[in-house]
Amino acid sequence: MSQNPSVNRQIVLAEHPMGAPTLDDFRLDQTQVPTPAEGQVLLRTVYLSLDPYMRSRMNDGPSYAASVPVNGVMVGGTVCQVEISNHSGFLMGDLVLANTGWQDVAVSDGTDLTKLDPAMAKPSYALGVLGMPGFTAYVGLLDIGQPKPGETVVVAAATGAVGSVVGQIAKLKGCRVIGIAGGADKCNYAVEELGFDDCVDHHSADLPKVLAEACPAGIDVYFESVGGEVSNSVFPLLNIGSRVPLCGLIAHYNAEKLPDGPDRSPLLMRTLLTKRIKMQGFIIFDHYGDRYGEFFKDMVTWLQEGKIKYREDEVGGLENAPQAFIGLLEGGNFGKLVVRVGEK
Repeated sequence: MSQNPSVNRQIVLAEHPMGAPTLDDFRLDQTQVPTPAEGQVLLRTVYLSLDPYMRSRMNDGPSYAASVPVNGVMVGGTVCQVEISNHSGFLMGDLVLANTGWQDVAVSDGTDLTKLDPAMAKPSYALGVLGMPGFTAYVGLLDIGQPKPGETVVVAAATGAVGSVVGQIAKLKGCRVIGIAGGADKCNYAVEELGFDDCVDHHSADLPKVLAEACPAGIDVYFESVGGEVSNSVFPLLNIGSRVPLCGLIAHYNAEKLPDGPDRSPLLMRTLLTKRIKMQGFIIFDHYGDRYGEFFKDMVTWLQEGKIKYREDEVGGLENAPQAFIGLLEGGNFGKLVVRVGEK
């Protein structure tokens, strides 16, 4: 369904999900297109970013950011075009990076907008390799992981929006990089296209053994975004003084209770202690003020020089965002997932 200039389609949260989200947890509403006041702009969405963190925002409970209320528009980063401008800082037709969520249009006073270069070949990159996922990879690996030449870096979700960038930066820093991904196609892509030294399929019947064989010298940096059995396979292989940047736990986002089985927290704490491991969680939104400029400069250079490759998984139509998001949580995407909502 294409955009209608007189109607604003919105994907709202119909109810807080219990376990894995279903299509019934979302609802497509239609409202009138708002009129921007003086000092405001009307934005029309061109691209919508779909990211795993959105699952936690659907919960009715405390987190690092406010939950989406029932009947509220789903949150998300967007690339938008200025349709009407009553703001001196923006012209009609400007492309901007925004956070207008899962809807066709929105009004902004400009304080939350970043102008994009009109010559940008792929504006959607502002939501991926040049945006939050790429920045997450950069800060997590370089500031917390602090990789050194010759070290072994293991990357969970290796072909995803974050993991694919983590692995390539680690290679630029002279590391041996082992990816963990779901399926032969993704593993082949990690090695043949992204330049990883090896990649392990997390569907392997004996993941701990296969991963150990791929990391004969142990693991110095583990970029964690998954949790679950992947983490259980990694932690016994961590070396003394290893570092673990933690940006997500997608394997647990749909959990309604703690997993069955023994309490592993004492074993984890003992491992952290005896191996002197630095494990640090981070929220990338805390770092934009002091690190984004350096990241953007480095990443643009690496892209222009062909040192970083990036893959997008594009879905057409706002109405298809819920199904695409459910697939993302199941590992069905291949690369950075974006929804093409409109034309620029």
